[in-house]
Order: sequence, then structure tokens, then C-alpha cells
Amino acid sequence: MTEFPFNRPIAHRGLHDRANGIIENSRSAFEAAIERGFAIECDVQLTQDGEAVVFHDNELQRLTGQDGLVSEMTAEALCVMPLTGSASGDTPIRFSDFLAGIAGQVGLVVEIKQQDYPAQTRMLAEKILSDIAGYEGAIAFKSFDPLALNVLHKKGYRGPLGIITYDYKSHADHLNGTQKFVLRNTLHRAVSHFTFISCERTALTAPMIRLRRAFGIKVMSWTVRSKDQANAALRHADQIVFEGFDPEA
Repeated sequence: MTEFPFNRPIAHRGLHDRANGIIENSRSAFEAAIERGFAIECDVQLTQDGEAVVFHDNELQRLTGQDGLVSEMTAEALCVMPLTGSASGDTPIRFSDFLAGIAGQVGLVVEIKQQDYPAQTRMLAEKILSDIAGYEGAIAFKSFDPLALNVLHKKGYRGPLGIITYDYKSHADHLNGTQKFVLRNTLHRAVSHFTFISCERTALTAPMIRLRRAFGIKVMSWTVRSKDQANAALRHADQIVFEGFDPEA
């Protein structure tokens, strides 16, 4: 039997459906994934007061309609903001509360969002480790940032660690050519200690990704949005992170 986190399709930010009022990274989206037995992918950010919260964007606007940054908010203030479009009045939630709600019912793939400064990344990774102390469910962590994985490893975490990668042709103007090359080709394993790769679906055929997989490193593909995309991705990956369709229908 395939081991977690590759044993079940992974619902991207929960099983969300904005058209029906189920917003990404919300309690409703997580409950919907649990009902179907899908593993859950979620995103974790750091607040001004050092709390870990489940939220994707750095900015508040898209998901709450408010101006400002997550990093400028306290967890208490953020977690009473309604998520725009939620039919159930969902709000962002602390990572610790998220874990209590999941309680091991399905596996979790937690993305540690890249922070503006290394000190913030370290603080977020350490807070996440504090929050999972005593958690008994299946859990894996992944990040675009090798530093986040490095912190987890140095602090003694020995569960699944995934590096997220893509072709680095867009959304990467802040990086120089060498940095893009290293990240695209996952040439940081001595630092990040990754045990699996989370690769954007159109970059799955990159030579280094194929080589890593040939040598036994498992690969999950994001973000898969149709059955056809799933079929194509699974020719080069071991599992999918999906949204907008039912991969088992």
C-alpha cells in the first residue's frame, strides 16, 4: 500500500467551491474534504504576534475584502474577519485550531508560506512545530523555501518534507539566475533535507524532476484541475493536488 502523503488525492486548500459558498482554506472546505476522505493541503502564514494561521495570501484583500497584510495583523483580529463569499460565515483559523478540528481524520499536507525575512520563516516553522506537538494524525510539510524545511529538520522533525518547485519562469523576478537554477533543479537537498517533491504539473518532465523520481524520490503534482490534467500528471507523478473536479468520479 502506498504510504502517506501519496495514498490519496490531496484537496488543494480543502475541497473548496466558491460558487457554492465554500471558500479555500476554510472550515467548510476542510469538512467537505473529510467527508470524501481526501487528504487536505493547506497554507500557513505568520501573524504579527507570532501565531500560525491557515491562510494563503500575504495580502488580505482577495479573501477578506480588507486592506493590509497578514503579517500586520494579530491572530485574534484576523480570525474574526469573514471570508468573502462564505455561505457559512467562515473566518481564517489558527493552525492549532485547524489541527484540533482535523484530529487525524484525514492526512494533512501543510505548505509553509515563504515569509519576507529569514527570521520570520524560522519563527513560523518553530511555531508550527510547537503546534503539532502531540498531534497523532498523518502530516507532511512542504515549502518553496528550503530554509523552512531546514528549520524543521534541525529541530528534529523526521516526517515527510517536500520541496515545492516549478519552472521559475514567472513570479520569480526577485531571484537571480543562479537561485532560479538551484530551485528549479532542487539542488539544495543537503540544506533542505526534502524527502519528496511537489512540482507544478507543467514542469513534471523537467530532466532533474524525472531523474529524482527515477532514483526513488516521490513526486506530487499541483494544481490539477481536470480529469485530463490528472491523467497527464500521473504519467510523471505519484499523486495529485487537485481542485475544481472530483478525481474519483
